[in-house]
Amino acid sequence: MLKSVICQNVKKRTKINLNEISHNSAMGLVRKAIDSGVLLTEVYIDTVGDPEKYRVKLTEKFPGIKFVVAKKADSLYPVVSGASIVAKVTRDRALRNWVFDETAQNMHMNTGSGYPGDPNTIQWLKDHKHPVFGFPTLVRFSWGTCTAYFKNGVEVTWESDEVDEDAAGYGSAKRQVTLSSLGFTGFKRKSEEIESSGKGRCKFFQARKLELIRKFQ
Repeated sequence: MLKSVICQNVKKRTKINLNEISHNSAMGLVRKAIDSGVLLTEVYIDTVGDPEKYRVKLTEKFPGIKFVVAKKADSLYPVVSGASIVAKVTRDRALRNWVFDETAQNMHMNTGSGYPGDPNTIQWLKDHKHPVFGFPTLVRFSWGTCTAYFKNGVEVTWESDEVDEDAAGYGSAKRQVTLSSLGFTGFKRKSEEIESSGKGRCKFFQARKLELIRKFQ
């Protein structure tokens, strides 16, 4: 889902911002239409970021297509208005038929509009917050609105078994990461990140010198 794509990208070590994610999604849709045999001559897009820079970016990617990129394009061009309606109906249908991955009791779908000022949305966030696990997977955890709900959250620290690319010259250094650095902000934490070279790992794995292996030779 788009939610997980956004979370994964904005919280990477090399972050990809929302504008870039939106641009890549639009270009992916154009590419899919072309590959499906659709003859595209003009494309109208509601801008994300600077309209002219966005238009140039699209034109360089697809030189045979005329792109019209404008602010509030959904109020200027009927085709964009129609696409906006289709997108919202699709989103609402997905929410209406949502099946939680989680099995906790008393979970409900009275989410309201999803906007931070909606009383129903605010109540839903209050009802579904958890001090350790955050929100259900339905929620985009990198959403700034979630921050206020974790002031009393439990800090969780674990070690990544990935070799730290920034520590290439220092052996197999590992990076220890806090849950808050992955989007659950608002915790009172001891440090942002800890370079550990294996320290701080679970004693079970440390004593047995177990490492993560992706390939067998």
